[in-house]
Amino acid sequence: MPSNTARTLLSFAAAAAFTVLASHAALAQKKYDPGVTDTEIKIGNVEAYSGPASAYGVIGKTEDAYFKMINDQGGINGRKINFVSYDDGYSPPKTVEQIRKLIESDEVFLVFNALGTPTQTAVQKYHNAKKVPQLFLATGASKWNDPKDFPWTMGFQPSYRVEARIFAKYILKAKPDAKVAIFYANDDFGKDYLAGIKEVFGDKAKSLIVAEESYETTEPSIDSHIVKLKGTGADVFVNISTPKFAAQAIKKIAELEWKPMQIMTDVSISIGAVMKPAGLEASEGVLSAQYLKDASDPQWKDDEGMKKFMAFVDKYMPGANISDSNIPYGYAAAQTMVQVLKQCGDDLTRENVMKQAASLKNFAPDTLIPGVTITTGPNDFAPIEQLRMMQFKNGKWDFFGDIISAEVGG
Repeated sequence: MPSNTARTLLSFAAAAAFTVLASHAALAQKKYDPGVTDTEIKIGNVEAYSGPASAYGVIGKTEDAYFKMINDQGGINGRKINFVSYDDGYSPPKTVEQIRKLIESDEVFLVFNALGTPTQTAVQKYHNAKKVPQLFLATGASKWNDPKDFPWTMGFQPSYRVEARIFAKYILKAKPDAKVAIFYANDDFGKDYLAGIKEVFGDKAKSLIVAEESYETTEPSIDSHIVKLKGTGADVFVNISTPKFAAQAIKKIAELEWKPMQIMTDVSISIGAVMKPAGLEASEGVLSAQYLKDASDPQWKDDEGMKKFMAFVDKYMPGANISDSNIPYGYAAAQTMVQVLKQCGDDLTRENVMKQAASLKNFAPDTLIPGVTITTGPNDFAPIEQLRMMQFKNGKWDFFGDIISAEVGG
């Protein structure tokens, strides 16, 4: 039999071996990249708190408030979110400076829901070279859905092309023998829509589209374009323009007593900025599509998701203007980010975050219209690809029909 001393040494050796094994197991369970500790997840963001797009600044404020709520509830798997959000004034050079600061100085884990197509285009290659997630971007460009060339970049809201496909599907169903006039901005925004419509029309595009008319954003008035389009005999008018020009188009169509079916991008669905300036009577019957609930619309008052949203606003954003669609948008984006981090468990590596972001299945944030869900995959970096059609009636937007998906041929 071993002596007492030998037994003690054996016990020590066994305990030491167990400690080594236990620490290896702990290490195997927890994997961290920069920006993550046992108690914190540091998330970066750039937002237009000033400058020409400052109306969107409330998105960043909503996300900050949402993460505060999550932290008050104990965080994510015990870790609190440290949300670091900087102002880039919607200026690409400033965006480059702030993103570099977030990644190189602040050492954030990822950048979440940064705003703007020109601003985020300026840092997309940098993000991908650094392998730091550029996740759930707040821009409608379709180019963020390119996992092959940009595996570290993913958008969030339906892209312009997605919405255009849904409009085209609606036209084919409602007016299969339509004569379509497309009025669009001569930029990436307008061209994305044009491409989406043609993708769904396919071989029928040549016979369905009777006119394509573009405008420059520097034009003071687009009246002459509308007169020209009326002359084509079109019975469907697709209005792919920003708010000022969308209002001008609706107004001119009414003045000309032209009565086509009007479909308008959701970029311009603001009642205050578009429908009222165009004239509520002139706007009657205009069609568009949406994926977010309007918190000021009484139709959602008994909706469970909206009840949660209103409780959040009351506690964390008292006095906020709930008719501002940027608030339900920021809430949905933050809720989706939290879901992805929950799915990561203790494997909080940048690679796993992108893997989990590309593994969402029918996730339904509280502020999305019932039936619209978030689904992604390794080759599908477009989280929201469904919308519901709506029509402007008696001074407000009314939903109708089923949820329409953007898949071509689907």
